[in-house]
Amino acid sequence: MEGSDFSTERTYNDNKTHSSKPKGSPRDTVGHGTHTASIAAGSPVANASYYGLARGTAKGGAPSARIAVYKACSEDGCSGSTLLKAIDDAIADGVDFISISIGMSSTFQADFLEDPIAIGAFHAQEKGVTVVCSAGNEGPQLNTVVNSAPWIFTAAASNIDRDFQSTLVLGDGRTFKVSLKL
Repeated sequence: MEGSDFSTERTYNDNKTHSSKPKGSPRDTVGHGTHTASIAAGSPVANASYYGLARGTAKGGAPSARIAVYKACSEDGCSGSTLLKAIDDAIADGVDFISISIGMSSTFQADFLEDPIAIGAFHAQEKGVTVVCSAGNEGPQLNTVVNSAPWIFTAAASNIDRDFQSTLVLGDGRTFKVSLKL
């Protein structure tokens, strides 16, 4: 149910002995998976804007695509074996692409032979499934890209030279021209 935290409490002789959330729930409690799925295939939304600026239609990269979502991580992290199982399940389900928006810290990058994402992506590539991964969130310094195996299509965030201009009106009526550069 929306808004419920699914916690359970058990009592023994009127003492609370356990309070937990069930393991294995498909619910995206953090929102990261839902967010990345909307970037991939979100339906068009008219009149989207950034606080009224840059108004237009926002949509995912392929809004007509069908998405299969596999929850491989929790708030506690991502198990390598669970990641590999999710990749295998996606391949078995016949997906065309796999998008993985997670990665290790660039400080502790594993060898391709030990990195579960690199191993799973290699297996997917052998089966004809393209794997797209995030480049990480630690840049823009040198050597901060993760998921850099040559068989992975690694995508990085970028910025643009876009300038959002508006007029700021203060409570006393004074106005200022302001600019937000992204």
